[in-house]
Amino acid sequence: MARRVSLPAADDLFRPTDPAAAEPAKVSPVRAVADAPEAELASRRTSGRVRHDEKMTVYVTSDELHHLEHARLVLRATHGYAVDRGRMVREALAIVLADFEELGEDSVLVKRLSES
Repeated sequence: MARRVSLPAADDLFRPTDPAAAEPAKVSPVRAVADAPEAELASRRTSGRVRHDEKMTVYVTSDELHHLEHARLVLRATHGYAVDRGRMVREALAIVLADFEELGEDSVLVKRLSES
């Protein structure tokens, strides 16, 4: 006679273990960049080394990946910063977005996008 084994459901396996994470996230209303105080924009930093809940896939050319990896190795060898490519991309994104928020149409992002 064959026995049926009772296995846990996916909800049991992938349940949040942190009590704070079990509560639904509170969504705050979106504020326009122009409404943000300058001190807040200037102090905006990347998330650094934390668990990231959101994911975005970006496709790059082999040359872009080569340059990114080269920069990562130079940062490690010359400056002593052992960072991964994701952190480098998040830092670069924070820099470009801060520049865009501060300068608007005179930002590097707008200039480079208008050239392409």
